[in-house]
Amino acid sequence: MTENLLKLIDIYKTFHKSGTRIEVLRGVNLQINLKESIAIVGQSGSGKSTFLQLLGFLDWPTKGSIEFFGHTPTSMSKSRIDKLRNQEIGFIFQFHHLLPDHSALKNVMMPLLIAGEHERKARVRAAELLEKVGLKDRLEHRPGELSGGEQQRVAIARALIAKPKLVLADEPTGNLDPHTATSIMDLLLSLTEELEGSLVTVTHNLELAKRCHRVLRLQKGLFTEDI
Repeated sequence: MTENLLKLIDIYKTFHKSGTRIEVLRGVNLQINLKESIAIVGQSGSGKSTFLQLLGFLDWPTKGSIEFFGHTPTSMSKSRIDKLRNQEIGFIFQFHHLLPDHSALKNVMMPLLIAGEHERKARVRAAELLEKVGLKDRLEHRPGELSGGEQQRVAIARALIAKPKLVLADEPTGNLDPHTATSIMDLLLSLTEELEGSLVTVTHNLELAKRCHRVLRLQKGLFTEDI
């Protein structure tokens, strides 16, 4: 039986800019299942990144509700939501957002340290993940000493260290050459599958998008499924 991870019910998201009302999402109903990979495609400015922020509870819908494993985060305390983000959701961004003064190892350890994990345990888990993404010889390198592809591998390891049930990736291959982009997508899919979690990624690359179980196109505030 397929287990439901996220359920979006009649989601609207509206912004007001310079007196103009902008409807980014207009009544979205969607279910995301555990162990499912979904690619979100659409024109620039269509609201793809905004949608990811709603899934990660970094922003809230104007109207409608989102359920995570049957729980509604809007009814949770701020500390509970922070804990949910840190332990159940992994974020990967186009521009990495790594801490420049810390090593690759320390960057990957950070979510576990924030959660109160013992430093030694966090270090072992981070080293294991960095080896898995092909960076066992780069543990003590800082982000500025790594290539773009290597930095993204560090970001992937950091997003997955807490074994989240949901991984959200916003254009994770956007700044990478085609060969590196393919290897990064391979990593994301294989590691998320290994964790038995779900992946939702925003991408402009339709070939990479088709590697996911489902491709959803966001257009005029609603989703259609690409075949």
